[in-house]
Amino acid sequence: MLTIDIISVQPKMFAGFLAESIVARAVRKGACCLNVVDLRDFGEGRWRKVDDRPYGGGPGMLMKCGPWFAAVESVTSPYETPPPRIVMTSPSGRKFTQRDAESLAAESHVVFMCGHYEGFDARVESLATDMFSVGDFVMTGGELAAAAMADAVVRLLPGALGGGPAAVSSESFGTDGLLEAPQYTHPPEFRGMCVPEVLLSGDHRRIEAWRKAESRRVTASLRPDLLEGGRV
Repeated sequence: MLTIDIISVQPKMFAGFLAESIVARAVRKGACCLNVVDLRDFGEGRWRKVDDRPYGGGPGMLMKCGPWFAAVESVTSPYETPPPRIVMTSPSGRKFTQRDAESLAAESHVVFMCGHYEGFDARVESLATDMFSVGDFVMTGGELAAAAMADAVVRLLPGALGGGPAAVSSESFGTDGLLEAPQYTHPPEFRGMCVPEVLLSGDHRRIEAWRKAESRRVTASLRPDLLEGGRV
């Protein structure tokens, strides 16, 4: 079973995520164990301080080393086998992809470190095995990024989704790297827009060929970079 620890200075942001999402259902079904750790429990001094002004000047506050080292060490052990994956959220990190979600889903323990303020003291980076970003933009904290990555990981775990392995076998960014083909449900015609005839034919070979062709067409139209990058 995968254990996920999320360390954050704003743990209450995860309340709805843990109560209402697919992640919550996966936890209830025993597909994973997820814990949210309050960084301020490891803050320094009377006021549980976790940040300070940067040396050399500059705007904002940086997250201090001490609380982060203490928090990560509280949920990990140097004797863990295999060692945990420790993910730092950062706009400087490598862009998180479906391949990364698959890699983390195969682990037994993943720790997410949620950045905040102006970022981390650079020495905190020595704790991380991975630095990930969810896009080329900056947010006020890493909580939403950690929640998004955790969701992408957990839904891949056996038993997390009601449809079983088939539910994730042909999605966008799957093993072929393409976007998913368009999908339809009842009614067969709505306001002049009709379901493609091939999907109503019952001919599974034709349907599969159509889906592959549509997958490539949609990818070329919406994400040509996936084709140009040589992935497919």
